[in-house]
Amino acid sequence: MNLLTAEHVEKRFATTLALDDVSISVPEKSIYGLLGPNGAGKTTLIRIINQITGPDKGHVTFNGRPMKADDIFQIGYLPEERGLYKKMKVGEQALYLARLKGLSRFDAIKQLKYWFEKLEIQGWWDKKIEELSKGMAQKVQFVITIIHEPKLLIFDEPFSGFDPINTDILKKEILSLREKGATIIFSTHNMESVEELCDHITLINKSKNILSGHIEEVRKNYGSNVYELSFKGDIKNLQQTLDSNYQVVNHKKDDHTQKAQIKVLNYSPDNRLIQSVVNSVEITGFNQVVPSMNDIFIQVVQEYNRTHASN
Repeated sequence: MNLLTAEHVEKRFATTLALDDVSISVPEKSIYGLLGPNGAGKTTLIRIINQITGPDKGHVTFNGRPMKADDIFQIGYLPEERGLYKKMKVGEQALYLARLKGLSRFDAIKQLKYWFEKLEIQGWWDKKIEELSKGMAQKVQFVITIIHEPKLLIFDEPFSGFDPINTDILKKEILSLREKGATIIFSTHNMESVEELCDHITLINKSKNILSGHIEEVRKNYGSNVYELSFKGDIKNLQQTLDSNYQVVNHKKDDHTQKAQIKVLNYSPDNRLIQSVVNSVEITGFNQVVPSMNDIFIQVVQEYNRTHASN
């Protein structure tokens, strides 16, 4: 079941078309990657979901029905541009914003105490925001975003300003939130994080949705015709047994085994490649080389831009 869907959404600002017939379906209890170059339209879609602005065409459904004004209390939003009051003390501000999200003072203090201790920031309670580093302030805003345990969490570049250790801490917390039932929309330019965290993705480019799907299916669909063969034996014997349908494009050797990446120049079944070399070397491993999300991102955007360059 989808917690949120946006169907055929269009949004225009003066002469600029920010979103053009964009649709997404976000399954419950999933982490959904919203990807795209700067200016693609991601933030506009996020603002529509948060009811900061409305679509010119199309509609958004939440929990199986048209989105209503009070659904905003079931959404937690961590924007890319942070919005904490620099002169206020951390604890005072966190308590104030938690109350705005509908928590009683008692529940807000209880939840804040839990999260401040968990993220080891309890010593910051009486500090002013302006005294904190960007990463420290980011931790505070993360807590404020999730404090009311919303059904939908939207994180826009959540790791900005974090060192690798704190990035890893936050990743684990995001995965834990999903396990506890939260649905998460995750917008980032870091494709490594997408591969680690996301179940599904949508790629928006120049206001249009140009790629959507389960992340593993997307990677398989864009899989190259290159296979990696791990083997023991002489690389020359392997090369001599390959016919003109195949080409060794990379070869690595260590003390225990060798790996050769073989490109299929003309279509043939996987087992034909194995049959071609099985008598010349001892095969210890065989798999298709699957591209990274970063490679797919670049390929799809470049292909789309090239195709639509004249429009």
